[in-house]
Amino acid sequence: MKTARYAWILLCATCVAWAQEQEIEIRQAGSFQLDQEKYPGANILERSATQQVHLVHQGMDVWSDKAFFYKKENRFDAYGNVRLHQGDSLMLTGKKISYDGNTKMAVAKENVLLDNQDMKLKTDTLYYDRTKNIGFYPAKGIVYDSLTTIESKRGTYLSESKKYRFEQEVVINHPDFTITSERMDFYSDIKHAFFYGPTTIIGEDYLVKCKEGFYNINDKLGYFKKNASIDYNNRNIVGDSIYFNDAKQYASATQNIRITDTLNNSFITGNYGEVFKAQDSAMVTHRALAINIVEQDSLYIHADTLIATGPPEARIIRGFYGARIFKQNLSGKTDSIHYNQKTGRAKLIRRPLTDREVQFLTPQELANKNPVLWSNRSQMTGDEIHLKIDTELEVLDSLLIYNNAFVIEQDSINPQNFNQIKGLQLKGKFIERSLETVDVIQNTEMIYFLYDDETLDLVGIDKAICSAMRLQFEDSAIDKVTFFNNPDGVVYPEAELPPNTRQLLGFSWRANERINTKEDLFDGVDLDPFIRVKLPNKLPKIERLVR
Repeated sequence: MKTARYAWILLCATCVAWAQEQEIEIRQAGSFQLDQEKYPGANILERSATQQVHLVHQGMDVWSDKAFFYKKENRFDAYGNVRLHQGDSLMLTGKKISYDGNTKMAVAKENVLLDNQDMKLKTDTLYYDRTKNIGFYPAKGIVYDSLTTIESKRGTYLSESKKYRFEQEVVINHPDFTITSERMDFYSDIKHAFFYGPTTIIGEDYLVKCKEGFYNINDKLGYFKKNASIDYNNRNIVGDSIYFNDAKQYASATQNIRITDTLNNSFITGNYGEVFKAQDSAMVTHRALAINIVEQDSLYIHADTLIATGPPEARIIRGFYGARIFKQNLSGKTDSIHYNQKTGRAKLIRRPLTDREVQFLTPQELANKNPVLWSNRSQMTGDEIHLKIDTELEVLDSLLIYNNAFVIEQDSINPQNFNQIKGLQLKGKFIERSLETVDVIQNTEMIYFLYDDETLDLVGIDKAICSAMRLQFEDSAIDKVTFFNNPDGVVYPEAELPPNTRQLLGFSWRANERINTKEDLFDGVDLDPFIRVKLPNKLPKIERLVR
């Protein structure tokens, strides 16, 4: 029985101590009054000339000029220069703070200021739950430090994680940028912002848009997705996800990207891309495709890797490793391509041959390694092919082939026959999207099949050599051949010219490689797990960024 009685006394003492701990304590007051008529149940506490009213509850200290303390209800209303301290990490001030010791809920009103050491919050009304260490303001609030201010219609502060949750018309103002969003989570100690909903970041020379993302305010870097885009260095970057580092002047995008050159009316698509502002360059790989407007039509350039360099007024696009081009009535294939948007010259370049290749490859094998261009029914090859575009009129102007120029046209009457012309160089002129004339210069050779205009019977095979010749085209086919400087040629009857002599040295018909549609640009290449990029039929309207 003594043991039971002792346990009962100990339990009662513990309960009394616990109850006392839950009660609000008066530490300091200049005066004490009662007014049961106006304030029933309230102890009216007022400050002295030198000290404010001081109330304490479970690690929380509150100072005020006046307080109405309801002991039975374990609550108080504090007025005038109210300060609430909770440990060393949080201070809350306002004209009025009401506090319930049972629920540990504080409500601050009028000129409310919450200071958590990392940042400060200004608002008119703040509800603070000491049990959960969460504060909530239902009206406009401003969070700020020495550099940054954040405004929102309402917000929540989670003290333990030092996290703010801003909602409705969120605006971050920083000397280097402005951020607007519908909803944002912000960690005040590390200055990390997470966006949920339409968001815009405007910097000195960039504009970011997304529906979801992250931004490190201290390091000025971010990661964005869901309709993410960046206007940066006269380029617009769009992708499923975008990484941006303003300090390093760098941006990258992944999956279904498009980098639009806002000044040159062109863009590059792919599944991975990078932009380097300091070097004024952009790189795209994984189904990379550059698109430029020529003759109100799209000129497509594909390569394993596309790189755009130089200022907007003199931008150069380079394509490496299996470059291909396509537009209406024109396509080509080569090892690499170099396109100067200022001069309008596109160069189709073969990789350098090794000494062993030069020594052992046959002329036909060498021709197979050369760049190839198809225009209507003609195939043209050479060591290097140049296409010249009139940049003012945006039309194809001319064609140049340097070294080992070779033109082949399949016979429209007998597909087994091929008209062929070769020489050291070739110069061609375009009119209305088609080749009008072609001049073949130096060491020129020709094999041409002649037919009767009425019966379409083969009349003979013209085999000639000269120093130069001109081809004139009509209806996308060779219509007339003119020889210059003492041509030497013979028209052979078909029976007198064996089939093995009907091809010039280095002949290689590469029709199986021909690119007939823009989808063929990717045939047999880029077989990787990335999502296929849908090729646009038309260049999208470009809206220039105006600030």
